[in-house]
Amino acid sequence: MALASKKCVPCEGGVPPLTPEEIERLRQEISPEWKVIDNHHLRREFTFRNFKEVMGFVNMVAAIAEMEGHHPDMIIHYSRVEIEIFTHAINGLSENDFILAAKIDQLL
Repeated sequence: MALASKKCVPCEGGVPPLTPEEIERLRQEISPEWKVIDNHHLRREFTFRNFKEVMGFVNMVAAIAEMEGHHPDMIIHYSRVEIEIFTHAINGLSENDFILAAKIDQLL
């Protein structure tokens, strides 16, 4: 099943983060522009023409995050946005992180 069609499942801890092998398997289903950092989080930078475009994109990401109940960290600049995703409850990566990344990919 394609990641973008899945729904994030609430995670309150108690499960281990994904293994490097699981991360690599899921990594194949999202844009190669997402970087896996220390097998702990996903990071991607998005570039736009101006602040208005940045904020339009950020608002769309925020809407998806609210619908999924899974919220990324975002750093907003004039013409770019940095997004980091990981599951805080397990201090690492879960399938939810890849689902959210795939849904963000669909915005572009």
